[in-house]
Amino acid sequence: MKKIITILATLLAAVTAFAQSGKDLYNKYSDLDGISAVYVSPAMFRMIGKIPDIDIEDGNVDLTPIIQSMTGFYMLDAEDPGVASKLEAEVKRLLNGKKYELLFETKENGEVTRLFTAGSGSTVNSVVLVNKEASEFTLMCLEGKMDREELERILAEAAAK
Repeated sequence: MKKIITILATLLAAVTAFAQSGKDLYNKYSDLDGISAVYVSPAMFRMIGKIPDIDIEDGNVDLTPIIQSMTGFYMLDAEDPGVASKLEAEVKRLLNGKKYELLFETKENGEVTRLFTAGSGSTVNSVVLVNKEASEFTLMCLEGKMDREELERILAEAAAK
């Protein structure tokens, strides 16, 4: 009986760890000392999405369709080395535990930046940017139901500018 309980507890812990999202990490870390936190709500995205023709500066890229589909933006910046290493470990579990795909990685002078997306088929549900520099770690997570083709088109247009 103890073996069954232990196995169930282990499975529950694993499912809980895999169920984390940017929002979960934000809720866990945003009130800690040594963390700077930013949250943008779905209501704010709806309000911004009503502004016509949201363009990238010096470009002709309309961001309105993507903005209207967003349901949350979460950013955590940990400057305290202890908190930064804990946050980094949890983010690694989040990225390894779900269907995140690495889009790009840059490394320069000890700084590493990675961009990931998660979704299914024609929908992107999450865009995650992580940055590690010395003893500082930053997580930015954008969540919503973004059309993959529209997002790819906007990114391609922005990169071409």
